[in-house]
Amino acid sequence: MAGLRVEQYVVGPVMTNCYLAVNEDTNEALIIDPGDEGNRLIEKIREKNLNLAAVLLTHGHFDHAAAAAEVAETFQVPIYAHEKEKETLETPGINLCAMIGESNAVYHADVYVKDKDVLQLAGFSIEVLYTPGHTIGGCCYYIEKEQAVFAGDTLFCGSVGRTDFPGGSASTLLHSIEEKLMSLPGQTKVYPGHNEITTIGWERQYNPFL
Repeated sequence: MAGLRVEQYVVGPVMTNCYLAVNEDTNEALIIDPGDEGNRLIEKIREKNLNLAAVLLTHGHFDHAAAAAEVAETFQVPIYAHEKEKETLETPGINLCAMIGESNAVYHADVYVKDKDVLQLAGFSIEVLYTPGHTIGGCCYYIEKEQAVFAGDTLFCGSVGRTDFPGGSASTLLHSIEEKLMSLPGQTKVYPGHNEITTIGWERQYNPFL
């Protein structure tokens, strides 16, 4: 194992979980879903003297993507997202930026990935799991050797993501969870986009939506 340490930061008006995934062996790091408070996140990375390798977006809603460009530009690193999420990121009516009083906010990614791509970043092998349903191009990032999955708004502790936003589909979301997440080992830690950290095993047994 590479020695994964996950640091959780709750940011923005809807209390979004942003994560730093730190390789304790090399001090490299990834940041997942920097949706707000870019200055705070940048200071944390600098304070801990981390070598940021990339920004990973699970999906394109404002509360997960709004500070991505600021962080990426500061550390000169690429932003990753699923290829089917480009429209969500770049379309104000879909990325929900109006919820924070903005009408024309546009987000972007530098690298668009596909389902089952394996990214070699910060010393980790990270599998892209395409999990549409909350958005058209939502995805999760699974680090098998570290028994961790960053689930965005696909799966929550005791719940699942909303499907009443543009591009959402309840049946698609449940299929994504069953096919891509419930098949993971039970001890896998789930780092969701909101609320508490959980495990696949706990959700398999107790989540009322599954």
